[in-house]
Amino acid sequence: MAERRTYSMVFLLAWFAGVASADGGEALTFEKDVRPIFKAYCLDCHGGEKTEGKLDLRLKRFTEVGGDTGPALVVGKPDESLLIERLKAGEMPPGPKKVPPEQIAVIERWIASGAATKRQEPEKLDAGVVITPEEREYWAFQPIRRPVPPSCEAKDRVRTPIDALVLARLRERSLEFAPDADPRTLIRRAAFDLTGLPPTQKAIDAFVADPSDDAYERMLDQLMDSPQYGERWARHWLDVAGYADSDGNGSEDSVRPYAYKYRDYVVRSLNSDKPVDRFVIEQLAGDELVPRPWTELSPENAELLAATGFLRTAADGTSTGASDEPLAANLVVSETLKIVGSTMLGLTVGCAQCHDHRYDPIPQADYYRLRAVFEPALDTNHWRRPGQRLISLFKDADRAKSSAIEAEAAKLQEVVTTKTNTYIAAATKKELAKFPEDLRGKLQAALDTDPAKRSDEQKKLLDSNPSVNISPGVLYQYDQPAADDLTKEQGKVNAKRAEKPVEDFVSVLDEIPGTVPVTKIFYRGDHRQPTKPVVPGDLTIAGAEGQRFEIPEKDGALPTSGRRLAYARHLVKGDHPLLGRVLMNRIWLNHFGRGLVDTPGDFGVLGTRPSHPELLDWLADELVRQGWSLKRIHKLIMTSTAYRQSSRISQASAAADSNNLLYSRFPMQRLEAEEIRDVILHVCGRLDPTMYGPPIPVAEDMVGHVLPEKDSARRSLYLQARRSKPVSMLATFDAPSMVTNCERRVPSTSVTQSLVLMNSDFILAHAKHLAQRIRGETPAGSASDLMARQVSHAWKLVYQREISPEEAAWAAEFGARQSSTPGPEKELAALTNLCQQLLISNEFLYVD
Repeated sequence: MAERRTYSMVFLLAWFAGVASADGGEALTFEKDVRPIFKAYCLDCHGGEKTEGKLDLRLKRFTEVGGDTGPALVVGKPDESLLIERLKAGEMPPGPKKVPPEQIAVIERWIASGAATKRQEPEKLDAGVVITPEEREYWAFQPIRRPVPPSCEAKDRVRTPIDALVLARLRERSLEFAPDADPRTLIRRAAFDLTGLPPTQKAIDAFVADPSDDAYERMLDQLMDSPQYGERWARHWLDVAGYADSDGNGSEDSVRPYAYKYRDYVVRSLNSDKPVDRFVIEQLAGDELVPRPWTELSPENAELLAATGFLRTAADGTSTGASDEPLAANLVVSETLKIVGSTMLGLTVGCAQCHDHRYDPIPQADYYRLRAVFEPALDTNHWRRPGQRLISLFKDADRAKSSAIEAEAAKLQEVVTTKTNTYIAAATKKELAKFPEDLRGKLQAALDTDPAKRSDEQKKLLDSNPSVNISPGVLYQYDQPAADDLTKEQGKVNAKRAEKPVEDFVSVLDEIPGTVPVTKIFYRGDHRQPTKPVVPGDLTIAGAEGQRFEIPEKDGALPTSGRRLAYARHLVKGDHPLLGRVLMNRIWLNHFGRGLVDTPGDFGVLGTRPSHPELLDWLADELVRQGWSLKRIHKLIMTSTAYRQSSRISQASAAADSNNLLYSRFPMQRLEAEEIRDVILHVCGRLDPTMYGPPIPVAEDMVGHVLPEKDSARRSLYLQARRSKPVSMLATFDAPSMVTNCERRVPSTSVTQSLVLMNSDFILAHAKHLAQRIRGETPAGSASDLMARQVSHAWKLVYQREISPEEAAWAAEFGARQSSTPGPEKELAALTNLCQQLLISNEFLYVD
């Protein structure tokens, strides 16, 4: 949320600065310069849901007429305009958010210059804030048009149309691409990019030695065929989906035991190169593709149900009950729509929940039309908690086997019961023999009486003589051999029951067949104040004028409403102005560390404009032409010169493209949090390659650090993602905490990171693991140069290159100083300290 607020302030100021400068050489108009200010600050009260004081500011003509207090403006005379007077006095708007002085100055200059309009205003307007032609002209809402890449004589540097589009921008600043990176750098860059792990030394040697023209392309294919590819790129998607293994229900933060099946679905989908259009459809409406009843589910249908986990990633405060469940349920719905909006549409649709969006052309009614698409499955009037959204994966054969095993176990249990009764009776008889004969009979009678029917006298008698109350739990005190025999017999029962197949479940977002709620607009976003109903549909701005996509309230061919399926298919038709751009921007971001639009979750007015709009449109169109294949898009991007160039900064690049917005070089990037941990495990020889399955639990240690259970060496993707307990090391290196979702990771540099690298138990332990691996793998030889050979091997393992003479001299000096410390393991200690220096070095933590 802090990141969102920061972005909003920065881009709001930038947008207003653009508006304020509009009079530099072009006449100010109401539509282009003034109405955006009114929309941001005034239309909520004067032309949106209501028109207070009968003052309507939606048109210049309405403003001139004014309201109850008379005309709001006098053309040519800002000093006599009541509107300016009220704005400057801070009386409009009435809340804490005031119109900035520079924006009031824009309105003043507009009035003084004649209060011009860009076109003739309509005689009347429909109720509410309408979408203007200027808003429709905004780049993100224009149809995607495939540009023709410019021709270029530098054929050796223009390997793909991407290069032609990037190079055209570079040459506007008299720049060229940087030279290609060397082969070792390229294979390491590609391996980290596609798998999140370094390449093997064998792969590096083979690629460097391969002179064939297609060596690079074949290397990329091998990396994308690796199962680690799906794990790496799943992390990117799970960020924007807001994936977590807990509900986020306050301090309890209940674990979601089956959420991991959605994570595994994403990994499998990416590894199989599932077309992105199908990937989107399954996540939005996989349940509507599975015929009912949901029994005897095939693995394929179970995967479709797991795919809907995308719509179950939002925090859910209803999991263990909430004091105000309707409020908590509506919050789940609103958070889910935020995730859909930022992930699929690249817009802050949630800002239109309470009123028309102040900056983007999203009326409040559009927000609720979008809500109507999802509300049949997120019906707050028939709310289902997370535990009520589980579908059993048990099959009839499993149930039959379980019943048969239970019948066998029941027979064994009868033996245990018979023996138990016999042993207790014998022990009781022996104990009663210790009592006087007259008391013995009364005790026996009390024991033989049903506990519910015992008299007060009998209860008192037994309470006074507890030694005769012999139960299986205390039998060992009277007859140890008998107790041991019962333990053995009960073990047989337990072992038999352990043979039962374990009932498994999948968490699903689905509708209650036959239940289709009516979605209504909430006044001011308050679920307790529903107003007029709306029909399901897409955002108005996503369609051409008068062609908003609307969905029938019920699909007669499906047992469900079919709304989500219809909406998903609409999104992936190939002509939606937002989805393709948003998806390709994220793919570009994850290759280059920065998107063509630097605000990947906000393509609206408060977001940044694309640095290369033609390239973004070309890529969005190409995604469809490539059959929505993500792997083909990877290859297209990664075979470009823009991707293959060196990260070295030339003098010309530093002067004309200092922040690398034009891609005059490849950006050096720090490993992400999960990569840092995974690569350390990898170089130490500890990384567990096991894929899929339940997450590794995490817990706090004595000093409050959250660590994986039993020092697990599984990839970080498989560590439990608790909202309230993020793994400490990952959080330190900017892994997101899923309040809602993570639109973009922003790498930071902090003192805490340095302290973790120098002092954490994880780093210290793995420095020793690495030292032990090096000692074990260094060939035997003379003792005089053992340390030098170990150091050389360390460089090959950590940096995947030969050590330089200067580095060898430094390492020898370092080792000599460390080895001077007395102790039986001083050589291992010296090597461990050296290994720590390598693991925390920039060369290890950054990829160029």
